[in-house]
Amino acid sequence: MSLNKWIILLIVFAFSSCGNKKTTSPISTQEIPEPTQSIIRYPKNIILMIGDGMGIAQITASMYLNRKGSYLEQFPVVGLQKTFSGDNVITDSAASATAIACGVKTYNNAIGVDMDTLRVQSILEIAEQNGLATGIIVTAPVTHATPASFISHASRRQSMEEIALGFMETKIDFLVGGGKKYFDRRESDERNLYQELKDDGYYVNDYFKKDIFDTYINPKKNFVFFTGDENPPRAKNGRKYLPYISSKGATFLKKRNEKGFFLMIEGSQIDWGGHQNDASWLISEMDDFNTAIGRILKFAKKEQETLVIVTADHECGGFSINNGSTKDELVTAFTNNGHTADMVPVFAFGPQAELFHGIYDNTAIFEKMKQALQFE
Repeated sequence: MSLNKWIILLIVFAFSSCGNKKTTSPISTQEIPEPTQSIIRYPKNIILMIGDGMGIAQITASMYLNRKGSYLEQFPVVGLQKTFSGDNVITDSAASATAIACGVKTYNNAIGVDMDTLRVQSILEIAEQNGLATGIIVTAPVTHATPASFISHASRRQSMEEIALGFMETKIDFLVGGGKKYFDRRESDERNLYQELKDDGYYVNDYFKKDIFDTYINPKKNFVFFTGDENPPRAKNGRKYLPYISSKGATFLKKRNEKGFFLMIEGSQIDWGGHQNDASWLISEMDDFNTAIGRILKFAKKEQETLVIVTADHECGGFSINNGSTKDELVTAFTNNGHTADMVPVFAFGPQAELFHGIYDNTAIFEKMKQALQFE
């Protein structure tokens, strides 16, 4: 063999060795299982987690201040979504949640309706029609803009009692959040929806009567638990249920229906900390939401048939991390006490996660979820 051929072979071998050499990976990726032939191509389940008001800076602050980092670092797919509404470059939670849940741009304040106030179906309602179990877990009233857009239809987000009626039109399997008074002490009519749910075979309870941590969750019965008469407490004031009940809810829904499930989980009060320009409130809610993400990620890694999507409805407060910050102590600031038009990230893990690469409108999340579940 000629000298030139030997030189070419040596070069090819050297490049091949470099390509096969293992490099040190950050801790955030070491826990992600390598793809195998046994991994399911399409998910049976979707868990959509929404950090209300959660932008890049909110995620970064939580990541730096938490010595273990963020569970979001373990998601292999990241995209960006545009949040503008049908009538404003600055969206509110109702319009953005309707876009994500129903796939249409609509006006600010709209709950599950289009620009002409016509009802539009949500991914939760479509999942139910296709025989899947469904659930909602939030740290706000269940009638609040984000959860409402997945299960109800109203021209104004402020119509809480009207929104509560929407819950009676579905057979949602698992529901946890505040807003009890919109069900059992209604001013617009004399109906007691709390009792009606019980009469319909639901297990219904609330924080006045029982601690959610001491509640037996029987997968043979639809489950409703109210964590507040209106707003649940803040995380920094002792609210601890979100990570626990997120894990319990996923397990419940898996046992509830072999065909699969759709579950929406919202870290609702990240947004409230942003509106109040209260960085400690915001960060404590981010930490709570991060822990819930960790519990869901553990569930998804074990089951290998669940697509987990984590995103926000919009950014709130124009939050920033400024000069003088260290990873132990951040210097933060807000530009306003409302929402901004910033794009927000979308993280995906599990079967069909690759659908969520790129930059797209928030309405595309609905279409991508339908595609992942093979709904027409």
